[in-house]
Amino acid sequence: MRKLFFYGRFFLCIFACMALLQSCLKDSASKTYTMFTPVYKDVAEVRAAIKNDAPVPVVKPGKIFVQGNYIFLNEIDKGIHVIDNTNPAAPINKYFIAIPGNLDLAVKGNTLYADLYRDLVTIDISDPSAVKVKKITEKVFSERQYATWYARDTTKVVVDWIKKDTTMSLDPETAWPGRRDILFMNDMQLSYSSSSARAKGISGSMARFTLLNNYLYTVTQSNLNTFNISQPENPVFANSQSIGWNIETIFPFKGNLFIGSQTGMFIYGTANPAQPSQLSQFMHITSCDPVIADDNYAYVTLRTGNTCNGVVNQLDILDISNLSYPSAVKSYALTNPHGLSKSGNTLFICDGEAGLKVYDASHVKSLQHLQTVEGINAYDVIAQNDLVIVVAADGLYQYKNSNNTLVFRSRLSYKSF
Repeated sequence: MRKLFFYGRFFLCIFACMALLQSCLKDSASKTYTMFTPVYKDVAEVRAAIKNDAPVPVVKPGKIFVQGNYIFLNEIDKGIHVIDNTNPAAPINKYFIAIPGNLDLAVKGNTLYADLYRDLVTIDISDPSAVKVKKITEKVFSERQYATWYARDTTKVVVDWIKKDTTMSLDPETAWPGRRDILFMNDMQLSYSSSSARAKGISGSMARFTLLNNYLYTVTQSNLNTFNISQPENPVFANSQSIGWNIETIFPFKGNLFIGSQTGMFIYGTANPAQPSQLSQFMHITSCDPVIADDNYAYVTLRTGNTCNGVVNQLDILDISNLSYPSAVKSYALTNPHGLSKSGNTLFICDGEAGLKVYDASHVKSLQHLQTVEGINAYDVIAQNDLVIVVAADGLYQYKNSNNTLVFRSRLSYKSF
């Protein structure tokens, strides 16, 4: 009986200690988040401020468009850098156009098109030193948002974010205070997350905006939007159609649109340019997917990444001689491929931290590796004639393509943290 009493008291003490330990752990459990509080401005104030301003350092570059002697480089969610590239060996960061929420852009002649969160902004850039807003087309990018749990004040525009690290209790009663005027981040990105090519204008392969004849085509996560720009300064919204999910990029070639998604490549014809129709699709395993094309082949890079959930890093080459039935030709293993470009038979692939890789693509079943530009974390590339422009993690690089050998010309550095 005494033993039973002793063991009873012993186990009671053990249970009490465990409960106390749990209570202590519960009281001290916490996690550190990065908290972003939005800075608002009135819509009218933001729109009035869309003009060329003094240049600012490039901090977080995104999409790129080359038109004539100018490079237009997106500063993610901030606006567009206007870079004078008359001399590629010494580019000049000349102006900055402040466009909050800007991620994508395209240029036709003297007209620039850019997104301002959900709106399309049309800007006259005939005089780069005095650009003018010509039109605001409202609410055409309805999917633009930061996170499903963040409620943005739709009467104002978010122009900046105040960053602050904060440690929060994991007690369910206090962990989420219910505020919807701040955004908590944990390993997330703030943004979800030719006769002469230089004269005509060209975008990078990561673009969501593209131009084809008298139309501007844009893709969102699930829609293909069409704008009639026969009068460039007065774009008219023509159509929006659902084309799938996790759509990423769009590339035009000879009257067709090649659309990259995380699950495959879609080809749309523009016999009716106001309402493109699907010609075919080629599905692959889930992966990030920019795509370019030439007369007979499409080149698709697949990569792993936080937002892509991919499991492969490779280049897929597809036979598109019959647009209705694209077929696989060959795959090539890579490290972490992003954007790509092709000039003649030379193929350029941004392979992330593995650098810029150059191939002779004369025979697609046996690509010949020509060169790797190491020491850069390459994101996107535009190759035009003998000029190769690379958007990398630490700078905008330019090279001269001399007999399929890249010769360094310049680097426009970004602001470091």
